[in-house]
Amino acid sequence: MKLAHLADLHLGFRQFDRQTSRGINQREWDIAEVFKRAVDDMLEQKPDLIVIAGDIFHSVRPTNAAILFFFRELHRLRTGLPQSPVVAIAGEHDTPRSTETGTILRLYEALGVEIAIEEARRIVLPTLDCAVLTVPQQALARADRPALRPEAGGPTINVLVTHGVYGGLGEERGTVEYGGAALSRELLAPEKWDYIALGHYHTAQSIAANAWYSGSLEYLPPNPWGQLQDEAAQRAAGKSKKERNGKGYLLVELPGARVTFRPIAPARRHIDLPPIQAAGLNAKELDAQIAERVAAAKIDDQIVRLLAWDVDRATSRDLDHAAIRAYKARALNFQLDLRRPEAQRATSNAGSSGTRRQTLTETVRDFLGRRPLDAELNRETFVKLGVEYLESAASAESGTA
Repeated sequence: MKLAHLADLHLGFRQFDRQTSRGINQREWDIAEVFKRAVDDMLEQKPDLIVIAGDIFHSVRPTNAAILFFFRELHRLRTGLPQSPVVAIAGEHDTPRSTETGTILRLYEALGVEIAIEEARRIVLPTLDCAVLTVPQQALARADRPALRPEAGGPTINVLVTHGVYGGLGEERGTVEYGGAALSRELLAPEKWDYIALGHYHTAQSIAANAWYSGSLEYLPPNPWGQLQDEAAQRAAGKSKKERNGKGYLLVELPGARVTFRPIAPARRHIDLPPIQAAGLNAKELDAQIAERVAAAKIDDQIVRLLAWDVDRATSRDLDHAAIRAYKARALNFQLDLRRPEAQRATSNAGSSGTRRQTLTETVRDFLGRRPLDAELNRETFVKLGVEYLESAASAESGTA
């Protein structure tokens, strides 16, 4: 039996101000496009079972366009692979925060999709000699959560699908989202299952030979740049190719849990330009280094970050802002991330590990960049306003001190 494992689609996610010619947020279109490409690939690979391990939508109240798009793509799967069941669960982004708020996920049951939204469900698929225990985020987070174990005397193949945070995975670079239910090896018991399909962590990663995060299909918050670094760390550690090949989904042959990573081409690239050490540089010299980094890369219509360390306020003010605006006009998003010298940062001394602790502004920006938002809210504007309110409050406090 061949199983396709996807997770963290985050359909309806919006970012930046660029729109397509049809008036759709460009990043929302990108996210939809990569899922369409994944569906195209699954129709070619013909898996016997498709599982989606949570966070189908970025918001519990997705846009009408996102709702309709997912319906059409599921219809393509159900029409093209009529004998292949589709099983999905709700992640924290799909889960209402109050009992009065409904969920759109039940709509897709009309297509014959098996969806676990609030309660754990055991789905038996006799034609595949397989049972799937689906445990959505809400069921996993409860104190009386179900036992994550197969039933005795059932089908030959047993699969667990759930959504949560495993140990300290992703904490080093801030690539794990807030709000996920806790998972552990003891709780999951991989030795009891033929395969465990996990969602929540956005980089493809195994926690046991038969237990995997498939990762997201696109580089998404929190910290897409950290996700690139996670992949680089896997390469440096000599991990197998399927664990370090960018974004995609997993094909799993069962029994035996032989996992193949299926890469999906991104709609556009995330480009992290080589950082600049700006200590001792004046504005003109820093302008030249910024221009050099940009000239060496194809930034047009891409998502680009350039980090410059130890840039004091005077140098920052005197930069060629017209040139920076031109870079921003070329890229889908160009983030020139200027970091102040240590003496100008309101931060405590580094801990025993030698790593720099975040300033309060950096912490707030990081938190707001990860916080789940309704689809109609623009995250970039939301983060900007939050940081401005913080800085305004800090200025008012210092003025009255």
